[in-house]
Amino acid sequence: MNEFGGNWTDAKIEILVEYAKAYLTIMNKYADRFGWNLLYFDGFAGSGSITKGNDENKKVILGAAKRILEIDEPRSFDEYYFVEKDTHNAQELKSSISSTNKKVYVVNEDCNAKIHSMGQFLKSSKGKNRKVLAYIDPCGMQLNWNSLTSLKESNVDAWILVPTGMGVNRLLKKDGKISEAWIEKLETFLGMSRTDILSNFYNQSEVITLFGEEKVTTKTEKAVEKSAEIYKNRLNELFKHVTEPYILKNSSNSIMFHFFMVSNNRNAVKIANQIINKYNN
Repeated sequence: MNEFGGNWTDAKIEILVEYAKAYLTIMNKYADRFGWNLLYFDGFAGSGSITKGNDENKKVILGAAKRILEIDEPRSFDEYYFVEKDTHNAQELKSSISSTNKKVYVVNEDCNAKIHSMGQFLKSSKGKNRKVLAYIDPCGMQLNWNSLTSLKESNVDAWILVPTGMGVNRLLKKDGKISEAWIEKLETFLGMSRTDILSNFYNQSEVITLFGEEKVTTKTEKAVEKSAEIYKNRLNELFKHVTEPYILKNSSNSIMFHFFMVSNNRNAVKIANQIINKYNN
């Protein structure tokens, strides 16, 4: 069982489920007519259940995988592909959904590899008739930018959780002295060179000291918001349309994540934005 988050854990799942129902309502009108096969892909599927709160006030909620599996009206997906790297969680998920009669795959592998494989498949002759709703919901910076590039120009609507405050901002040290391991992590996650990362998030100025002029490096203000803006712009290089984000904050009102939906379909993003606006307000 996964342990995670505050009320925004509930909210992002509700956003996903509401969108999935709208997606399936539309697809119900066209899928059979055009011979489309509908695939749901979850890159960080977890165990199927999420525990919230402390020992005195615990609450267990259904994870996204089970919530999506519950949708039957106006139709369900044709196939479900759940990826979970943690062996115990993958086994728990597989066991908990074993009674379903739907076509479900639970794969105990790394999400990045499976996203790349899916991207290649969707570009093949066998994958051309697939329409995909993807949910990519890492708790940290496990998603590599190169993985997302494989989905460019594909028939995918993807919800992506970006750890702007929880991940990116924590690696951006105030004085700019970032360890080699952390700068490499930022490069892999953002798909940017260290030069571009440093120029986007830091400013250099010269100050007069007792010993003459010295260069001082300062971190840009609102680095969390800046990282969200940069990531959104990067997503727009891969997909024609990107939503405004649902902003996830902790109990101290600090931004932890930004939740985006991307698609090559304008109407899909219009619907997603309407749902996001409801929850942001």
